Amino acid sequence: MSKKQREEQAKKAKDDEERQSRLRKEKREEEDKARLRRARESEEEMRPPRQHIQEHQHHHHRHYPTSAGGPSSSRGAQPPPSVPRHDGHHHRHHHTHHPIAASQPLSAPSSSSSTAIPTPTLTEAEQELIRSKYLGIAQKHEKRTRRQLNDKKTMFGHDNEVEDTTDLSNPVLRQIVPVRGLRAGGTQEGESSAAESGIRRTNSKLLQTFSTPAHWSSKSLAQMQERDWRIFREDFGIAARGGHIPHPLRSWAESSIPASILECIEQIGYKEPSPIQRQAIPIGLKERDLIGIAETGSGKTASFVIPMLSYITRLPRMDESNKHLGPYALILAPTRELAQQIQVETQRFTSYLGFNCISIVGGRDMNEQALEAAKGAEIVIATPGRLKDCIDRHVVVLGQCAYVVMDEADRMVNLGFEEVLNYILDSLPVSNEKPDSAVAERPTIAEKEEEEEGHNGGGGGALGVGVAGEGGKRYRVTMLYSATMPASVERMARKYLRRPATITIGDLNAAVGTVVQSVEFVTGGEDKKKQRLLSILGAGFEPPVIVFSTTRQSVDMLSRELSRAGYPCATLHAGKSQEQREEALASLRSGHAPILVATDLAGRGIDVPDVSLVVNFSMPTAFEAYIHRIGRTGRAGKRGHAVTLLENGVDDEWLYDLKMELGRSPVSTVPRELERHPAAQARGGKRRRDDE
Repeated sequence: MSKKQREEQAKKAKDDEERQSRLRKEKREEEDKARLRRARESEEEMRPPRQHIQEHQHHHHRHYPTSAGGPSSSRGAQPPPSVPRHDGHHHRHHHTHHPIAASQPLSAPSSSSSTAIPTPTLTEAEQELIRSKYLGIAQKHEKRTRRQLNDKKTMFGHDNEVEDTTDLSNPVLRQIVPVRGLRAGGTQEGESSAAESGIRRTNSKLLQTFSTPAHWSSKSLAQMQERDWRIFREDFGIAARGGHIPHPLRSWAESSIPASILECIEQIGYKEPSPIQRQAIPIGLKERDLIGIAETGSGKTASFVIPMLSYITRLPRMDESNKHLGPYALILAPTRELAQQIQVETQRFTSYLGFNCISIVGGRDMNEQALEAAKGAEIVIATPGRLKDCIDRHVVVLGQCAYVVMDEADRMVNLGFEEVLNYILDSLPVSNEKPDSAVAERPTIAEKEEEEEGHNGGGGGALGVGVAGEGGKRYRVTMLYSATMPASVERMARKYLRRPATITIGDLNAAVGTVVQSVEFVTGGEDKKKQRLLSILGAGFEPPVIVFSTTRQSVDMLSRELSRAGYPCATLHAGKSQEQREEALASLRSGHAPILVATDLAGRGIDVPDVSLVVNFSMPTAFEAYIHRIGRTGRAGKRGHAVTLLENGVDDEWLYDLKMELGRSPVSTVPRELERHPAAQARGGKRRRDDE
């Protein structure tokens, strides 16, 4: 059926319905008119003629003859009724077929009558009754209500007040005892006070249930709920996954760190743990393997040094009987500078605890390092290349190494140390390696159970069969810290870590939130950029200041230009010897050289306190290096500044990433020129790899 046919059919059905409705309405009107006409006809038929009424009145006169002064009958004079009623009961046999209509009044008596009889009148109720009977007026019947069971009321057949049989002459009955019940007229003060107290208790419970819970900072450690811990992690930007994750640290005092290490922390001056320390230290104290992903300048060093020292304090002291077996702990770093920085930080603890810590890095005489290792050291901090050489020459052995930390693992892989790292990790003993099972998630509990059951390896100080601590076996702990997680680092973690806990602090590949980033487009080539650099350095920033460039040649050139302009500076790049690098960093820290000009070698692992300004004279070959560069400032919660000088056509491939990074920063703004630049509207070409 087509649409037009359906419309015609619907219209026809609608017309038929309207016609039927109209016919029904007309039929109802005709029925109403016929009913009214019949009612009027019946009223006319029932109305008696005037002649019948007069005969009726004469009939009454014949039965009740009266006169004004005539004699009475033999029975005595009986006056006629003053108002004779004609209700159809008197002489019904004479007038049964002539009912009187309510609207028709009685006629006056005939003139032949000696006495006038008054016309009977009907009340309004009687007239209404007649109308309803003969005219067919519908009556409204009230709906009958059904009485409920509890609506019944007992009705007594006597009056309590009249038929009271109490004998008050009895002295016992006269002693009326007052009743305090509510029905006897008593008060409800006691009952109301009890009810109000109950209501108050209920309301207090409801308020405790629905009121806003207290913040975690106002609660004790025992009052903390899972919701509070979740809010705590969100407040510090902590994300943790991987099985049984212990609660983070709220303060140093609430931790399970040994008392000797807590005293050392207090002497060093650590006030509050950093976000990575709050979560990594409890996991490290549980002796679990760990993957830590945190932004630069987040305090990673203390996050693995503190649990490492807690682990070592439970091992036998290093002496002549076991020092030839090598260190208890090993820390690997990608560069010499980072290794020495970790050594300085670790020695702040070991000097107080009585442990020995040495570094094995390139650029120094290996014989001197061999003598230091022969004296025995609980902790060795090394770069991968030099440590491999020492292992090959049997200068260093790892026979009892039970704690391994790889700091900045992604940087070590980028520098080509992946195979070297595999070689070093394969040189570790396997007797204390964790099983790839649920035991790896709770190693301390498994160790305690083995110790109680007597299944441990026992032994003195040697750890060849296992880490024979104070009577029990100790599993090896492996930690991996990285700013990024490329595929090569993930592959290494899967091979050497057992059921690790993963911690992420902040946003991956994001700069520290305390760094104010700004970018400037400079036209005119290198000369204009040098002039702009000099104007920035003359803006009044407090030293130390770091200026980054891409190549060694540009670093040396900038160093000469700044020196001629009256700015003493130090240089740092891969062409410098180890002694020159250490001298440059020492002069920067001491303030002798307020400016450091460096390549990306100083972008990671260099901890120079209170750097106020970082200038990117040229963009790096990888955007991750930009993040690490500006991460040299704004550390330890202090405000820092980073200025990047850009050239149109040279740095276009990084404009989109720069715009997104500045947009994410809470303290930076995207300049209008960068926001509207055509190259900043989409990501550029394939990123170049760092070739240094």
